[in-house]
This record gives sequence, structure tokens and C-alpha cells, in this order.
Amino acid sequence: MFVSLNMRKLQSTNTSNLKQLVTLCPISYTLTLVGGRWKPLIINRLMKQPMRYSELKKSIPFVTERALTLQLKELEQDGLIQKIIHQEKPPRNIEYLLTEKGRSLHPVLSALYEWGKENNQPILMEIAP
Repeated sequence: MFVSLNMRKLQSTNTSNLKQLVTLCPISYTLTLVGGRWKPLIINRLMKQPMRYSELKKSIPFVTERALTLQLKELEQDGLIQKIIHQEKPPRNIEYLLTEKGRSLHPVLSALYEWGKENNQPILMEIAP
């Protein structure tokens, strides 16, 4: 089991707590894998078809290159997506596709989508003058 711990010190209390939490609670494990601002959108896009980095970037207009790169790397490390490097001419560069583990998230994300659609209330944010 690999859970995205990229930004954590391996010996920290926070890392130890996260490891225990994802071991004890399957929901926490799942949310750790798909949590993140852009991961659900990335997975959603790849449910339809494999995509190149530039295609993913265009399909998620507000994501920064750094954020997209980090989220793709975490999804790959967690075994949800696979990065394919094509060695052909003309080169198609790198393509991302969902693994079987990633595809198995479809009903989970569909249920989250439906729940969000039914319960979404606009988030009111106070903006200081």
C-alpha cells in the first residue's frame, strides 16, 4: 500500500498518524488517494480516454503546470494511473491512462458526483475590502 506521502517527513508524527488512519479506515485511505484539488478531475478525464499532458492541461483550464505535474506523479505512485512513453515517429510524447485500480474508482466518484450535485450550496466567502 502506497499513500501519497511526498510532502511529509517519513519519521514525523503526522506521517505516522496518517499511516495508522488509512490502515484503520478504508474511507480515509480512499480519500487520501483521490483527495486533492485536481485529482478527481484528472481521473474523470482519463475515464473517457488516455490523454497527453497537454490535453489534460487544456481540459482543466485553471490548473497550474506545477499542480498538474505533482498530482499526476502522486496518482502514478499510488497506482491509479500509468504513464506511457511512446517511442514512435512522429513522437506522441507521454500519454496517461487509468490502471484497473484507477478504473475501479468509477462508481465511487460517480456516487460523490451525485451527492455533490444534490447537496451543493454555493460557498459564500467574505472578501475583505
